[in-house]
Amino acid sequence: FFHDLFGTAPDNGFSIFKTFGLLVALAVLSAARLLYLELKRRAEVGQFTAVPTKVTINAPLTPFDYLFNGLFGFFLGFKGGYIAQNLSEMQADPGSVLLSMKGNWLLGILGAAAFTGYYFWVDRQRKQAGTREEIQDIFPHHRVVDIATVAVISGIIGAKVFTIIDQPGAFFSDPLGQFFSGAGWTIYGGLIGGFLGCVLWLRWQKIPVVPALDAVAVGLIVSYGVGRMGCHFSGDGDWGIVAAAQPDWWFLPDWVWAYDYPRNVIQEGQPLPDCVGIYCKHLVPAVYPTPIYEITMAFAIGAILWSLRKRLTPLPGALFALYLVFNGVERFFIEKIRVNDEHSILGGMTQAEFIAVIFVVAGLAWLGLIWAKQRQVAR
Repeated sequence: FFHDLFGTAPDNGFSIFKTFGLLVALAVLSAARLLYLELKRRAEVGQFTAVPTKVTINAPLTPFDYLFNGLFGFFLGFKGGYIAQNLSEMQADPGSVLLSMKGNWLLGILGAAAFTGYYFWVDRQRKQAGTREEIQDIFPHHRVVDIATVAVISGIIGAKVFTIIDQPGAFFSDPLGQFFSGAGWTIYGGLIGGFLGCVLWLRWQKIPVVPALDAVAVGLIVSYGVGRMGCHFSGDGDWGIVAAAQPDWWFLPDWVWAYDYPRNVIQEGQPLPDCVGIYCKHLVPAVYPTPIYEITMAFAIGAILWSLRKRLTPLPGALFALYLVFNGVERFFIEKIRVNDEHSILGGMTQAEFIAVIFVVAGLAWLGLIWAKQRQVAR
């Protein structure tokens, strides 16, 4: 996106911004924020109860705190100094710089000393203020950072595992390289992995699972739309098949019907005329910009679920069941015009289509059980 707006050149400062990673981070933050708001609201209406927890105020720092922050300061100095001196290398391939042993040792040592010294000062301030313990009521919305951390870690593992299942040949040709590479992420694998990880964590923390699932429904679909913005702006290959001829009745901009993804990050297609820089290809012929369609549908579904959330609060599970249905229907039909691998073992369906059908069936079955239970209560 930045390359297309401003052009690409070795001295272009915008080259250091990677739209896909930026928007994935914003997707996580948007989901966490919406989850916080919903968990807090549901606590206020009595769906969650507080857990009295002993909290230590002004707790002294541990050796681990010093070690962690010292290493963090070292990393910032070690990598930051090298990046400042080799900005063009960072612009070209951040992963190879951040994940290598390249760095500035002197600035790394100074960074470690600065961070360690700062936290030594913080520790002295805490000791002077005095350590005390008190009991605080902790609700689930106070644990959003923990929930998000569990979701991200288990989601990344799930995304990779499902990619391996979808593309076993690539994995077995280079197992370590495929698993630890920045490429190859299956969104449904991330959703399922994050779901399983969070459910296990919620049970461990004795937090009611079903109300928590309802609370996260809006955040999941909205963050999905934000993540798809990253796919579109970076041109990561999650686009559609070659677009058919634009019909006469089409009233939206041409690029909503067919888009050529200029300067796409995977460098797919034909060379762009008069292009300078690293990413200089575009798709010929143009394809359906399916991320745009998914962004629109995700935000529309999010608005519907948000408008229904209070009305469905007395029906635990209903909001999340609706999310499953909407998500499955959206993804099933978008797969018809997306570039994807089909599997004969799944009856010619893609992996995403197969999982989407499961989502719809599970969601409808769950709604049916809720409806049947309500009828019994009414009698």
